[in-house]
Amino acid sequence: EGLIEFYDSFKDMFEFFCKNTTIHGTIRLVCSDSNRMKTAFWTLLLLASFGMLYWQFALMFSQYWAYPVVLTMSMHSEPKMFPAITICNLDPYRFERVSGHLAQLDHMAEESIAFLYGINTSASLSHTNEKNLHVKDLSSIGNLSRSSFKLSQNFSLLRMPDHTNMSGKKPSSVGFRLCNATGGNCFYKTYSSGMGAILEWYRFHYMNIMSQLPVIINISDHEEQIEDMVYSCQYDGEPCRPSDYVHFHHPVFGSCYTFNSKGTDPFWTATKPGIPYGLSLILRAEQKDHIPLLSTVAGVKVMIHNHNQTPFLEHEGFDIRPGIATTIGIQQDEVNRLGGNYGKCTTNGDDVNVKLLYNNSYTLQACLHSCFQHIMVRKCGCGYYYYPLPPGAEYCDYNKQPAWGHCFYQLYNRLRNHHLNCFDQCPKPCRESLYKVSAGTAKWPSAKSQDWIRQALRHQNGYNSTSHRKDIAKVTIFYQQLNYQAVNESPLLSENLLLSSMGSQWSLWFGSSVLSVVEMFELLIDTLVLSLLFCYQRLRAK
Repeated sequence: EGLIEFYDSFKDMFEFFCKNTTIHGTIRLVCSDSNRMKTAFWTLLLLASFGMLYWQFALMFSQYWAYPVVLTMSMHSEPKMFPAITICNLDPYRFERVSGHLAQLDHMAEESIAFLYGINTSASLSHTNEKNLHVKDLSSIGNLSRSSFKLSQNFSLLRMPDHTNMSGKKPSSVGFRLCNATGGNCFYKTYSSGMGAILEWYRFHYMNIMSQLPVIINISDHEEQIEDMVYSCQYDGEPCRPSDYVHFHHPVFGSCYTFNSKGTDPFWTATKPGIPYGLSLILRAEQKDHIPLLSTVAGVKVMIHNHNQTPFLEHEGFDIRPGIATTIGIQQDEVNRLGGNYGKCTTNGDDVNVKLLYNNSYTLQACLHSCFQHIMVRKCGCGYYYYPLPPGAEYCDYNKQPAWGHCFYQLYNRLRNHHLNCFDQCPKPCRESLYKVSAGTAKWPSAKSQDWIRQALRHQNGYNSTSHRKDIAKVTIFYQQLNYQAVNESPLLSENLLLSSMGSQWSLWFGSSVLSVVEMFELLIDTLVLSLLFCYQRLRAK
């Protein structure tokens, strides 16, 4: 009795509560007890208010547990680091170790083109006078089965007639047949364009040839100097330094250089926007055509990307035409995702189940390529040549794995159709920088200035050409503005907003506050204790 107010009955307790509580409407249940119709009306009204209140509560909690987000945009203006720039000459090396097989492949391509279209391409695909790249380190690795490898004749290009179209014509698709290890379950890898079929067929054989080379090739002593590709390089009006770029070789896009790859040198800090303060390059865009059927594009490949990021040139980037001056303005956007319950993202890739095969920072493409390569090695028994290898694996070779092409193209179609779980295992980065570009072009050099520009390049860089703008290009990359747009995810319904909404609903339906909720808990406790006291009295009386 010292802990609670002792009542003679539950009716007394209920009347006391209705007369003294801060919840609106409850006093009408007591004052109108002589009028049963009013009592019933107010009882139904209070019950309906309770029902509406908790229905609103259920809606709010269901929305909260869905973890929706809202995007907020903000503008920031401050000096920042210039992005990494990768350029490639679209001229892959023709390694001497496999030059014989490449020449044989070129001959097979000539025969296939002549069979399909009756065109003689022997002059354009001939490489008898070209200098191949000789790598000394290959001679000390032992026998690389140079003589044992043979190009397969089982993947000939064929023309297959399709159904008649609406115009009455019968277009034909071109492709080649792929079968499994037992020679069954065959399908045709077809293209409506003969050009696409020839390029894919050539790349398929090219990967098998290049698999004969060791995984790690030291070409540092044989790589071309940057002066052979970049005649002039300036950033913010200052000449570039040898420490500003790193070199690597891409099997399709050739010799490549990445400027400002680490993003830690203060030299590359952007302090002003505009063309004079960007990166200006005069490039050699000469098409030597070491391996012409790998790419039909002449010029230079350029990609703008983040620091410590692997440039995936086959998916991104753009081409620079010879004889053209290209100005590229960039605008940076920064995206910050919440992660956790609000979406799937990763901070640095440590929590991702896929083991990355690239040594640079985490990106979605790096994870997808690594995931596909792991599945490829597990399902097909070998790795895709254009991706790094997991430890202990080897690149695919149809002399050793005759059905790897059948396995690869089926897996790749499943990946493209999102039927592999790589997209589920590879989340987006929680924070990433995106670059929007806008470009303009003009003929360069002009007819009036091309003579003295060629003379200046000849004396300074040993440039020697009479092709009249067809083998040089100029590109300038600059920040349009130093301010950048940050897109941040924030919870649509946070804990504070949830409590505030619940309080608003409680006030709407009952005109009360948090203390009113405490009063209801007090009523509940009084009811329980009074029930226990009455039970104790009855047991004692018996």
